[in-house]
Parts: sequence; C-alpha cells; structure tokens
Amino acid sequence: MSGHLIIVDHLSDWRWNLEGLSIQDVDTYILGGEPRRKRPVRVINLCRRFGYLNAGYYCSLLAESRNDLPMPTVADIIDLSRKSQYAFALPDLERILHAGLRRMASPPTAEFDLHVFFGRADDNRFRRLAAEVFDIFRYPLLRLRIRRRKVWGIASIRPVGLHRVPPELSAFLEDSLRRYVRVPRTARKKRPAPLFDLAVLVNPNEDLRPSNDDALKRLVQAGRDNRVEVEFLTARDLQRVPEFDALFIRETTALYHHTFRFARKAEIEGIPVIDDPRSIVRCTNKVFLAEALRANGVPTPTTLFLDRAKFDAGRIAQVEAALGYPMVLKIPDGSFSRGVEKADDRAALVERAGRLFDHSRLILAQEFMYTPFDWRIGLLGGVPLFACRYYMSRSHWQIYRHQGDGKFKTGAWETFAVDAVPPAVVEAAGRAAALIGDGLYGVDLKETDKGVFVIEVNDNPNIDAGVEDKVLKGTLYERLVREFIRRIEATRTG
Repeated sequence: MSGHLIIVDHLSDWRWNLEGLSIQDVDTYILGGEPRRKRPVRVINLCRRFGYLNAGYYCSLLAESRNDLPMPTVADIIDLSRKSQYAFALPDLERILHAGLRRMASPPTAEFDLHVFFGRADDNRFRRLAAEVFDIFRYPLLRLRIRRRKVWGIASIRPVGLHRVPPELSAFLEDSLRRYVRVPRTARKKRPAPLFDLAVLVNPNEDLRPSNDDALKRLVQAGRDNRVEVEFLTARDLQRVPEFDALFIRETTALYHHTFRFARKAEIEGIPVIDDPRSIVRCTNKVFLAEALRANGVPTPTTLFLDRAKFDAGRIAQVEAALGYPMVLKIPDGSFSRGVEKADDRAALVERAGRLFDHSRLILAQEFMYTPFDWRIGLLGGVPLFACRYYMSRSHWQIYRHQGDGKFKTGAWETFAVDAVPPAVVEAAGRAAALIGDGLYGVDLKETDKGVFVIEVNDNPNIDAGVEDKVLKGTLYERLVREFIRRIEATRTG
C-alpha cells in the first residue's frame, strides 16, 4: 500500500501538521491533477458535503474508478444518506448505547452529541459504540445525536465536515487520525517476505459448519508449508481484520450478519477476502440467482417468482400451468435445505406459500426435478477444485432432512476427480459461477435425461476433511493457500 491521501474542499480547512500525509484539495483530485502515485492509495475523504453528486460523492466515486481505496466508499455514502437506509443497524447500536449510558455517574438530562472520529469516541464511555458505528458506517468523521423519547436512542448519524469540527475536538481529531493511519501496516509483526498472515473466520458452535475441525487443521498445515500463518477469528474479532493480509470466511454467510460485516471491512481495508461482499449478496438471494441464470442462458429448472401481494387464484392457475405438481417453493435466502418446501397439490401450495411469505415478500416456485443425487462442483477463481455427488437423505427428496427437534439427517456422498465428471456438468458449473465472481463457489446441478440444470450457486461451500478433499487431499488446501498468496501479492503490486 502506498500511503494515505487526504482530500479536503479547501486547503485552508486543514489545520493540522501530520508528517507523512499528503493533503490535496478536491478540485485537483477530481480533475486528475494529482501527481502519479503507485496504486492503490488510501483516500481519506474529508470533504464538507457527501450528498449525491456533490464533491464528496464524486471524490469517492472517482477514487474507486482509479482503483484507490476511499473512505467513505460510495456504498457507505448511500448507506448513510437517509435514516431509512441505516435503520436496520439501530437496534443493535442502541443496545450498545444503553450499556454506555449505564457507565455514566448520572444520566444525561438533555439530548447530546457523540463524535466518532476514525472509530474513536470523544467520550470514552462510548468507545464500544464508536467502534461498532465505524465498522458499519465507514466515515472518518461522524456525529451521533442521542435523544430521549420514551428511552434513549440514536436520533441521527451524520458525517461531519472538516470545517465543522469543534475547536475543543481538534486535538482529539489529530490523535485519532494519527492512530488510524499507523495501525493497518506498522502494527504488524515484521517478517521477511513472502510471509503472510491469513485470518480465518469460524464459529465453533455452528451446527452446519462449512469446514470441520480436521479440514481447518489441514488448512493450517498448508499455510505453514507455504509460509503463511493461519489464525482463527470469531465474531468478536472484527477490529482485528486490518492486522492480516487476507481473510477467509469459514462460517455460513448471510446479509445483516457479522459475516457480511467482516467481508465489508476486509474489502474496505484493501485486504483480499473470500467470500467477498458481492458474492455474499448475489448468492444469498435466489431471486438474483434465478434471474441471472435465466438472462444468461444457463440451464435451470423453470422458475417463477411469487409475490405475496399478488398471490391470487389467477396467479396460482398460472403457476400450476407452468410447473405442474409437485413443485418446489423456496425463500430467497434459505440454506442447507432450509426454507424449501414441496407442494403436491393446490392446498399444499397455498398453505406452504403462505408460510414462506411470512419470511419474504417474494418467494420462488420451481419445477420439481427429482434425481437420486446432486452434483456439486467447487470452483476457486473460476477453476474447478473438487467434484462431489451428494445423495438425497433416505426416504426424502432433499439432501438434508430437518427434524422438528432441530436435528437433521443427510444423505451419502461420493467424491470424484474433476476430469471424471461429465464435461457438461463442469461446463455448466463454470458458466454459473462466472455470473457471481471469481471467489470460492459450490455449484449444485442436476443431471437428467433432458440435460444438466443448475440449481444454485453457494458462496460458502463445504470443504470437509474426508469428503470434498478425498481426491486431492492436502493439495486442495495448498491450492486455497496459494490462491490467497496470489491475491495478496496482486494487491501489493497493483
């Protein structure tokens, strides 16, 4: 990484003297008049206004187009543009706020502002809240308005223009910036190249983990063999992500979940991450996937979208005519066979669709294709990595059979060398994965008399010792580690 560039509206806005930082006015940056620099550059956008198409917006937009790393990104700007955009985060933030309020010797009597500069609070009793806000809304300077109605809450979260920093917080801003620009690189242990640190996010208590303990041990060994130190992180370690050279998420991903926040943090810090945020967004929503497969001519079972607001007798008749019975109903973000139902007749369709509509306005109705097994082709960076057959659970039409007590049963499996798999299966898997990105994916397919059909693309496929690695054994983990090395080196030379 080649340093930090601070962008301001007017050079006169900058009142501090920090060695090693480049200060530039936004007009120069927007017009591309800055000196040629080694990319990428960390651009700290301290413009006065971030509204749509204002200078701050264009600064971040152009930084991204130039392969720089802006803070905030355009996505961050959109996230904080309206309260409705960030309302999802307020319940968790307000729980942390209340913990900070309990640390106060006497409760506040009026609304007050909390300033968060580079993840630090001007009131240390709210340091955890500041860190969490900075992780979600990656702005350098923020002001939280804390107000009481029935209970204390966050009335607003807004960026602070550099010219609006209160004089009494000037020293606090300088110290916060000084700490921020130093941490990501100089705080690391100095090691001779090409040693790297790989963080692996895991949840030891997860029932259906993407990798079992033996697989994680083999990953650690592959790291050692390639001079990469592997360290495991959990949900509490979000602040540690910048200490590492890359992040590998081995926990089931979801939106509005800490796995997505980890992926976003790594992306913002310019650290290679698998799964990346875009892959998580695309794979966790079957509506996107179904439309992308259809639009790009990738064979998939006939799929229709059902809208809760328009699920009437006419629409039911259309679905029956297009799909027939039985048919499969799915919520957009189900995983491991959860949120998937089979309807054998109209009564079942109405009842089960109604239940799924409780979770999502849109659900999917899909042509039922029974096969005794599904193929899964694992791909890494567009290259096939493993191939498995997963058989349906006994006396069931799915691989996973969930029981009422929270337990589940699963079918048998077989692992194959990729070159032993029918070429049409591998080709279809590659086409589907390419619509998502270049990360690690597991593509599920059905092989029938009518051809090969893609069922879904998983952004966090299982890699368990003794199953997916049965053919390649340790070589599978070597390939994973070497892909991370390749991506790390690309960020340093790009």
